[in-house]
Amino acid sequence: MEADGDGAATGAPADVPTDVPTDVPTDVPTDGDVPDEAARAAVRVQLLERAPEAVRAKVAELASVAVGHMPVTDLPPPVRAVSRFAPSKRARAGAGPLLTALGSVEGFAASVVGWWTEEQPARWRPEVHDPVHAAAVAVLEGRDEGSILVRDLGERADAARARSERDAAVAKVEKLEGEVRRLTADREQARAAVEATAEENRDEIAKLRARLREQGTRVRRAEDEAAELRAARDAGEGGLRAEMAELRRERDRAREAAAHAEERARRAADGLDGVRRASVEARRADDARLALLVDTVAGAAEGLRRELGLRPGDTGTRPAELVGAGSGAAPKARVTDPAALDRLLALPEVHLMVDGYNVTKTGWPELSLAAQRERLVAAVQPLAARTGAETTLVFDGAGITGVPTHSVRGVRVLFSDAGVLADDLIRSLVGAEPEGRPLVVVTSDRAVVDSVRRSGAHPVPSSVLLGRLARI
Repeated sequence: MEADGDGAATGAPADVPTDVPTDVPTDVPTDGDVPDEAARAAVRVQLLERAPEAVRAKVAELASVAVGHMPVTDLPPPVRAVSRFAPSKRARAGAGPLLTALGSVEGFAASVVGWWTEEQPARWRPEVHDPVHAAAVAVLEGRDEGSILVRDLGERADAARARSERDAAVAKVEKLEGEVRRLTADREQARAAVEATAEENRDEIAKLRARLREQGTRVRRAEDEAAELRAARDAGEGGLRAEMAELRRERDRAREAAAHAEERARRAADGLDGVRRASVEARRADDARLALLVDTVAGAAEGLRRELGLRPGDTGTRPAELVGAGSGAAPKARVTDPAALDRLLALPEVHLMVDGYNVTKTGWPELSLAAQRERLVAAVQPLAARTGAETTLVFDGAGITGVPTHSVRGVRVLFSDAGVLADDLIRSLVGAEPEGRPLVVVTSDRAVVDSVRRSGAHPVPSSVLLGRLARI
């Protein structure tokens, strides 16, 4: 065995740890004892599989340094790309391909060892003791004693990891013990606070219990009163139901009497004047049974026309067109919603009369009077066209020049004469209509409402008409 200048055996790694077992061989075998490359490769593969991560990283670092100085053509194909990495990242980024090639590519590990022993022998076996470096050299050289170094380092790593885990567990236990002590102290403080609060609140609890008992007494008294009220309500409802039943019977008797009276009036209608005939014609539209008598009625009407000397063109003249300025039936209920107004306007031969300024000053008070009139006419015209109702708008004529005398787009527009109120003109229109014809008067004037209701017309508030016009 040859020795270097320091007397150390050239075959023994200089950085083998001092606490390695004494039975580890440190001399380099002679030429007759050197194992072949296949045996070294097998040992190397086993050592790489069992080596701790620190040893594998050191092996990759030594291989990366050699790869950076070896010809690319001498490198295995997977390692050639690693050789082009920067030296600072070659060992870290190329560790996988390098370790794989060391264990699987024949001759690659020997080339790495050869480069180190020839180019960097001092760094290959430095004098400074480093167990990780010594184990990495033994792995690369494929020496059996490397297993002892690897095992020792693994045991050291396991021991260090166990110590670290123990220290962490001890620290955690100490932390938990401190937390337990803190929580115990907090619990004692909370218990003391609860006891103090309970002592302070005993009087308040007693007062609240007394108040609850008082409230319970009041509740029971209120329940008794409510029971008495319910009993009185039930008794009142019984009497009310009896009164309602009696009212229904009276209503039915009144309807029956009205039907008899209507039948008698219908029999007497043949000999009456044109007003009675107009009433019969108004009822004809909602009575399908009279359809069979149309021809007979038409013949009778023609005979009456000849007898009364009426001109053929008179059929288009309406009573509202004959009223200038000037004036019962059963009072009608006041309409309060647009749906009820629609039902009235669906009646046959219905006549809609509108107190013009009463409506426009309710809906558009910010406009001038002329603009109000124009807007009302434009708004009412579609409603008249849709329902087919005869429609008359009545305005005060004071201060109006150039009063129109014809209908505007199917809507009749009337202005009262000088010194005559529109209210009086509306009353005259209602009084000019024959009995039995459906009449609808739109106004919020209480005096007009009362008078037209007594005359048999249906009063409608201005706001109801405005609500209906807003839906068009």
